[in-house]
Amino acid sequence: MIRVLVADDEPLIRAGIRQILASADDIEVVAEAADGREAVDLACSHAVDVALLDIRMPALDGLGALAELRRAAPAVRALVLTTFGEREYVLRALAAGGAGFLLKDAAPAELIRAVRAAAAGDAFLSPGVTRHVVDTLADGGESTRRAAARDRLAALSSRETEVLALLGEGLSNAEVGRRIHVSEATVKTYVSRILAKSQCDNRVQAALLARDAGLGPA
Repeated sequence: MIRVLVADDEPLIRAGIRQILASADDIEVVAEAADGREAVDLACSHAVDVALLDIRMPALDGLGALAELRRAAPAVRALVLTTFGEREYVLRALAAGGAGFLLKDAAPAELIRAVRAAAAGDAFLSPGVTRHVVDTLADGGESTRRAAARDRLAALSSRETEVLALLGEGLSNAEVGRRIHVSEATVKTYVSRILAKSQCDNRVQAALLARDAGLGPA
């Protein structure tokens, strides 16, 4: 059973998320928080697997809560709830080690997939959203950023580079495995090697690095 914390300062949003997640037989909402400070406390005291964090909350915002969770409960996987209007915050959340981000108007099935992906150690990356966010970085220094990204990826084998490009498209381990005709366990091994060689903390950072390096679709 995946134990989930929902943190949002709007009771109706929390209730809606709880109702959606309750439809999945492998997910249980074990705690709700109205601000980031409460979210950190409850995540630590309720053995939470996945925390859904709104960005704009009183007392401590979602980014602050994410940073504190990384220190106090590093095993908790944090998904950031956001809107397109908060793209710069999303980038900061991913850089801080978030397991992905989800738009508040996402379909119920997408929310459930995101929680399951985070709990499994995957990052939830919607390809369209990922491209939209990464495109905000394209207004300057692109060549320098691309060169730096490629330097970080120079140690990857051709197979690892292929896997990384697919991560950049937002594919899960299972989807990558089907695309290159290997087992999911083999993909996990590739991902572990990629993270170590590229000095990325998680799949989300690796996916963004792939985009910076020019891997994957334009």
